[in-house]
Amino acid sequence: MYWGNAQEFEIKYSEIEFCQEYKYLGVIFDTSGTDDKEIRSRVIQARKCIVCLNGILWNKDIRKERKLNIYNALIKSSLLYGFKTWRLTENNKRQVEATEMDALRRSSRISRKERIRNVTIRQQIGLEEPIIKEIEQNQLTWYGRVQRMAEGRLPKIALKWMPKQKRARGRPKKNWMEGKRKAMNERNLN
Repeated sequence: MYWGNAQEFEIKYSEIEFCQEYKYLGVIFDTSGTDDKEIRSRVIQARKCIVCLNGILWNKDIRKERKLNIYNALIKSSLLYGFKTWRLTENNKRQVEATEMDALRRSSRISRKERIRNVTIRQQIGLEEPIIKEIEQNQLTWYGRVQRMAEGRLPKIALKWMPKQKRARGRPKKNWMEGKRKAMNERNLN
């Protein structure tokens, strides 16, 4: 078993090698305990999709509805893979929103040089809420499902688990639950 700072992990008499990071089902896990690498990886993947679809997004002969479908199917799905467990920092939120707006601006054929506000572009495309609001809403939905699970279920056990070590000195980083409490308070939810 893994105890404290030990570098060994054993399951049924077979030792598992310690590593700094690994990828499981397309999601990056690392020893830092943050989602920064995973979110950065998702942003890079979405930006690669945007670059590949640049000709389609800028094309004036393709309707905005079709471009929105392409955005949802290819870019957004690539950007949001595994997002329900992300702990979003302000920096991560900015990266995700910037990627979303890059795709939406290209779909609207509006350059950043034109200095048109993001809200206006979203209205032209037909999206009311920014992507961060959608992430928070889906995370709250997932949290509600986990809360309704039986006590012995692994997701519920993992959600309630608290590490024994103290947090490092300095301003404490917000954990996933603190982010969900803030989102619930903004929506007046219990």
